[in-house]
Amino acid sequence: MSEASWKKWGPYLSERQWGTVREDYSVDGNAWDYLPFEHARSRAYRRGEDGLAGLSDDRQLLCFSVALWNGKDPCLKERAFGLSNEQGNHGEDGKDYYFYLDSTPTHSYLKYLYKYPQREFPYADLKATNLARSKKEMEYELLDTGIFDEDRYFDVFVEYAKAGPEDILVKIGVCNRGPEAAALRVLPTLWFRNVWVWEPGPAPRPMLAGTDHVRASHPELGEYRLYFEGSPPLRYTENETNQKRLFDSPNAYPYTKDGIDDFVVSGNPGAVNAENVGTKVAADYALEIPPGETRTLRMRLTQAVYAAESDAFGPEFETVFGDRRAECDAFYRDLLPASLSADERAVARQALAGMLWSKQYYEYDVKSWLQEHAREGLAIRNSEWGHLRNHDVVSMPDKWEYPWYATWDLAFHTIALVLVDEAFAKQQLLLFLDERYQHPDGQLPAYEWNFSDVNPPVHPFAVFAVYSIDKTRRGDGGDTAFLRQAFDRLALNFNWWLAKKDPTGKNVFEGGFLGLDNIGVFDRSKELPTGGALEQSDGTAWMVLFAQFMVQIALELARTDPERYDDEALRYLDHFISIAGMMDRPGINADEMWDEDDGFFYDVLRFPDGSGTRLKVRSLVGLLPLCASTVIDADLLDSLPHFKERYISLIDRKGALVRHIACPDCLGVQGRRLLGVLDDEKLRRVLSRMLDENEFLGPHGIRSLSRFHAEHPYTFHWNGVAHTVEYMPAESDSGLFGGNSNWRGPVWMPINFLILRALRNLYTYYGDAFTIECPTGSGQLKTLHEIERELGRRLIAIFLKNDAGTRPLYGGNETFQRNPHWRDHLLFYEYFHGDNGAGIGAAHQTGWTGLVAVVMAMQATISPEVLLDEGMKASADL
Repeated sequence: MSEASWKKWGPYLSERQWGTVREDYSVDGNAWDYLPFEHARSRAYRRGEDGLAGLSDDRQLLCFSVALWNGKDPCLKERAFGLSNEQGNHGEDGKDYYFYLDSTPTHSYLKYLYKYPQREFPYADLKATNLARSKKEMEYELLDTGIFDEDRYFDVFVEYAKAGPEDILVKIGVCNRGPEAAALRVLPTLWFRNVWVWEPGPAPRPMLAGTDHVRASHPELGEYRLYFEGSPPLRYTENETNQKRLFDSPNAYPYTKDGIDDFVVSGNPGAVNAENVGTKVAADYALEIPPGETRTLRMRLTQAVYAAESDAFGPEFETVFGDRRAECDAFYRDLLPASLSADERAVARQALAGMLWSKQYYEYDVKSWLQEHAREGLAIRNSEWGHLRNHDVVSMPDKWEYPWYATWDLAFHTIALVLVDEAFAKQQLLLFLDERYQHPDGQLPAYEWNFSDVNPPVHPFAVFAVYSIDKTRRGDGGDTAFLRQAFDRLALNFNWWLAKKDPTGKNVFEGGFLGLDNIGVFDRSKELPTGGALEQSDGTAWMVLFAQFMVQIALELARTDPERYDDEALRYLDHFISIAGMMDRPGINADEMWDEDDGFFYDVLRFPDGSGTRLKVRSLVGLLPLCASTVIDADLLDSLPHFKERYISLIDRKGALVRHIACPDCLGVQGRRLLGVLDDEKLRRVLSRMLDENEFLGPHGIRSLSRFHAEHPYTFHWNGVAHTVEYMPAESDSGLFGGNSNWRGPVWMPINFLILRALRNLYTYYGDAFTIECPTGSGQLKTLHEIERELGRRLIAIFLKNDAGTRPLYGGNETFQRNPHWRDHLLFYEYFHGDNGAGIGAAHQTGWTGLVAVVMAMQATISPEVLLDEGMKASADL
C-alpha cells in the first residue's frame, strides 16, 4: 500500500479559518470584521475548516475534531480563540494553550494536548484588556487572567492511531488537574465541509445518519463509519449558516452549524435533529471527573462495518495504539543523533512533530473569488493572480496566527521537513514552482493578503539543501529529476527579479519589505516619503545568494549533462560577479552599500535627482551579505574541465568587479574556491560587529538589530518628520505589517540558520588558519567552526533546561517554568527576546523555528575534521 494512501488522513484542519482573505466577501476588504470569531460557530465556511485537534482527509471534505464545554462558557469550545489584528495590542494573537506533541510522517500516530479551564473562559476580559494596552506594553495572556489558578483546568489529550489508511482509531484522555471533582461535556464531532451550497446549480449533498454509530456517505469520498465506545447520545445538525442568528433573515434549513452548541449550552432540544440525520454530528459524553483522575474515551473512524460496537473496540484497538506509539518512538530514536541528551531529544522530537502537525489543507481559487467579488461589487485584492488555484495540503507557518502560506517561510520549513519526510519536502518546493502557483511572469506568490508582495528568494537555497540531504540519505546520485524540474522554474523566477526589482539595470536590487516587516526606517513596500527608490542591501545579497545556488545546482546537474548545464553554470556565475561587485563598486563611493568607515553594509536611499545616501541602521540587512557565500570543491571543477577553463576566463574579464569581493580564483583548503561578497578584510570587519555582545551577539543568538541602537537610535529627518529606528528586543511598537512581528532586535531562527550555514561554508574554505575574537573584545580567538558551534549552542539553549531547571523560552512565566504539567510541553515561537531568549509572537511557528532540530543534528554529527575533508557535503549527512 502506498505511502500516499497512508497520508490521505492527517491533521489538515486549520486552527483558524475565520478572519482569512479566502473567506472574505466584504465590501471594504476587512477580512477580520467580515467573519469574526463570534460568527465562526454559526457560519458555514466555504474554503476550509477549523477545530481542536482536527483531522480530515486531504481534500477536507470530511472533518473530525473535539468540542468541549465546562458548564460555564457562553459557547462550546470548538476552536481556539484569539484576538483579531485590531483587537491585539501587537496584532492578531492566539490565546489558548495547545501543544503538538507527536506525529509520524504518515500521521499513523498523532498526539495533541489542549488545556481547558474549568472556570468560564474570559473572552471579554482578554479582548478589553489587550485593546486597552499600548504597543509598548506586554500582551495580556490567558494565564495572566488567573483562570488556571489552583490548577483548575482539564488536560485534554487527543491521540490518533491508524490501523490502516482508512481505519483511524481515536482516544481522548481527559485529566482533571484541579483540587475538586469537575464536570465536563466532551463532544467528538464529525462533519462535512459545506461545498454544496456554493455551487451554481443543484449539488449532491452528503449525509451523516445513525443512532448507535454514524454512517458518513459522500458522493466522492465514499462511505465511512464512526463508532463511539459507551453508546453516547448523538446530536445531529446541519453545517449550514444560521442566517437568523447572524443576519435576522430566514434559515434555509431548520438545523444550523451552531445547533449542537445551542442544544448543549442553551438547552434547546429543538436545535438538533431528533431523526438522527444531518451533515454535522457530535457524540455527547457527560463526564464527572474526580481530582487528579483521567477518563478515556475511544472512537473509530473507518470504512469497515462492525456488527456490534464492541467489535470496533476489541483487544486489537489497544494493540494498534501500542504498535503505532512504538513505531513513532523507533522512528525518532533512529532519526535523532544518539549523542543528544534526553532533553535535547525531547525538544527536537516536539519541533519536528509540530512541523508535521502544521500541515493544512488550503483552498483558494483566486479566479472564481475575483469573479464573485467583481459581480457583487466587493473589495478586490490579488487581481493579477487569477491563474492561482490552491487546493493542496501545505505546510503553514502557524495554523492560528498565519493559517495561510508564506513562500519564504515554507522554503525554510522544507529544510527541517526533509529530515522526516523527504517526499513531502520536495513536493512542497515544486508545488510553488508549479504553473498553478508561480505567476506566468515568474514571480512566486507571497501570501493571501497580497500575493504580489515580495518574499526573499529562499527557494533555490531550500531546493539545493533538500536535494543534498536527500542525496546523502539515498546513497546514490540524487534525485536529479527533482533538481532539473526545480532549476527550470527557478530560472523563470530569477529572470523576474532581474526584470522587476532591478529598475536601473545596474544589478542593484529593490524588493520591498522582503519579509523583514519593520526593520527599515520606512515601510519598504510603500512609496518612500522622499520619492526615489531604496537600493536594498538585503535584496541585493539575496540575489547574490540566488545566483550562487543556481551555479551550484547547474554544476550538480552538469555531472551528468555538461553540454547543457556548463553554460547555465557560467551564466549564473556571471550574474553572481556582476551583482556582488555592485555592493562595493570600484573606487570610494558615498552612495554605495558598503561603508568603509563603519565596515558594514547599509541600504541606500536614492533620491529622485540620482544622488544617494546610506541609511545607517545596523541590522540583519547588513549581515545578509555575509550569508551570500558558496564554496566550490576542487574535484567538482576538475571533473568539468571545459567549465573550469571558462570559469577562469570569466574571472579575468570581470577583473574590476572581482577586486572588491572574495577572490573567486584563490585556492583555499583542499583547492576549494570561494564565491562570496566579503573579501578577507570585509569578513573580519563584519564579523567583529556580529560577534560583539554590545551589538548583534545576544545570549541566545544573533539579534536582528544591533543593540547599539538602544542608546543610539537612528533618525532620518525629512520634511519635518523624524523617522526613527531603535533597538526593541521584544515586541514591536510599530504598526507596520500589522504590528505582530518585530525585526528591530529579537532573534529569528531562520536568519540565524543562514548565518550558521555561512560560517560552516566559510570554514571549509579558510580552515583553521582564519581566527577572530569571539566575543569581540574577549581576547578569545576562535575558528569559524568554533564560532558556528558557539552560536548554535546559544540558539539551542533557548529551549533547554538550564542549571536552574528553567527554559529561557518561557522567560518569567512560572507556570511554564515550574508546573510539572506544563514545563516539558514546548511552544516554538515566531521569534525570541534579543536579551533573554523568551519566546514572542506566534506560539506555534514550528514552521521555521523547527529548524532548531536541524541545528541540533548538525551540532551533534558534523566534526571540523570531516568538514575540512568532505566540504559542505558533510552538512548533508544528518
